Amino acid sequence: MDEDDVVIERDGGEEAGMSEEELEAAESRVDAKATKLKKELDTCKAERQEYMDGWQRAKADYVNALKRFDEEKKAVMSRGVVKSVEAFLPAMDSLARAEAASEIPETFQGIAKQLHDAAKSLGMEQFGSIGDAFDHNLHEALGQDAAKSKEEDETVSAVLEKGWKTTESVIRPAKVRVAQFEA
Repeated sequence: MDEDDVVIERDGGEEAGMSEEELEAAESRVDAKATKLKKELDTCKAERQEYMDGWQRAKADYVNALKRFDEEKKAVMSRGVVKSVEAFLPAMDSLARAEAASEIPETFQGIAKQLHDAAKSLGMEQFGSIGDAFDHNLHEALGQDAAKSKEEDETVSAVLEKGWKTTESVIRPAKVRVAQFEA
């Protein structure tokens, strides 16, 4: 007997006496059952893949939603910080002008420093100094001055009002005068 032969045994272990037609019919039934089981297996595999794809899409959507919510939360907080600091800018400008004119009593200098430190802790940064390279994204040019050399060309020659920015954006550009060199 070959290993491909189908042997049908009775309870006692004897070979059943089957005709050639009966064997072919039994083989046909076995083949039909195997074909049916293979189709069911293929269907199950396709369903499993469909479920797996859906699960992976849902997981990716969830991860993206978490990232989006986190970014939106940061943006809302940043806008809140900007709005808060914008409300204090006029007072901080007045303090800066008084400091420059040496008109702030020593007791108020500590308060001015606390205000600047509070703004810094919120991620705010003051900018705009004489000698900085002029950047139209950071500075608002309100006038021009003559530059003495080519190196001073397109630099800040005077700061009329300091600017404020966060790591993400400029809250208020610095109001400056720009040096222009003419040969």
